[in-house]
Order: sequence, then C-alpha cells, then structure tokens
Amino acid sequence: MVLGDSLSAEYGLRRGSGWVELLRQRLASNSFSHQVVNASISGETTAGGRNRIGELLAAHRPAILIVELGGNDALRGLNLTASAANLREITAGASQAGAAVLLLGMQVPPNYGRAYSERFARIFVDVARSERAALLPFFLARVAERRELFQADRIHPTEAAQPLLLDNVWPALEPLLRRTAQR
Repeated sequence: MVLGDSLSAEYGLRRGSGWVELLRQRLASNSFSHQVVNASISGETTAGGRNRIGELLAAHRPAILIVELGGNDALRGLNLTASAANLREITAGASQAGAAVLLLGMQVPPNYGRAYSERFARIFVDVARSERAALLPFFLARVAERRELFQADRIHPTEAAQPLLLDNVWPALEPLLRRTAQR
C-alpha cells in the first residue's frame, strides 16, 4: 500500500501513468504476487495520513506500507516536531499491524534556509532509525535537479519522470518484497 500525497496520486498526469501504476506493472513482470493499493491523496499531510492509517491498515492488511508524506508539511511550514511524530505513529501502527515500512524521504528547496532544510531531511532518517523502517533518503533524486521533468508548477513531476521515481524506489523496496513474499 502506498500512503502518499500528489506525487503518488498522479496529480496532473494521465491516469495510469504514475509511478505507483508502473510499480504494479514491474511487480507483475518480476513475478511478485503482491497487489498494490494506492491510498494517496493530493494535498495530504502527515497529520492526514496519521488520521487515515488505522482504517487503511484494517481494510487492506498490507504486507508493505510505502509512506510518501511530508512534502506538504514542509510547503505549508508546519511544525517539524509534529510531522516527525505523525510519521512515527504511521510507521509504528503499520509495524504493529505486521507491515514492513518503507519511508520515502523528501527535501525542500534551498530557499527554506539551510537549518530548516537539514531538520526536515533529518526527520525521515530519525523516524526510519527509531521505528526500524527502510528508508529511501530522497524520493526525487535524479529528478529534482531537472526542470524539464516537472510540470509548469515546478512541484509535480511529469509523466516522463515517473519511471525514474520508480527506479529510485525499487532498490529500497525489492528486499521488502522478497522478505514478505515468503510469508
């Protein structure tokens, strides 16, 4: 299950062209029997994810939870301590429900200031460590520095960027897929 924001909810993209749909296809082509639930909502914050996670876990019972949240917290200037606590609660709840967790880390543009940017990026590292979750340090690696891979808003990746996003996620996800396939 993917719990994310607009980056995973195909904002501004043709339906079925986002990285989560590409993940479905890659799982099938690699003989993984995992099904994919995309529980992403454009505009979602860590607080929204925290509020929805219990119901989602009960309804879908995922073997793996991919958490792609936090970007909207930063864009809105929300309290980073609260964002970290929300991510911890989401991760802990998923672990208690038997799901392996992969956190997709985010970074903010340099105009937020070095101290804020470093504190924000550190949230994902700290939560992954404390909750024993897998971590992809920067979901938008190899995409963020390429303007042509962003829609006009310069926030949301284009359809051309989606395979790169999946390629970023795959090395962190594949070991979890192999481990949970044995259940």
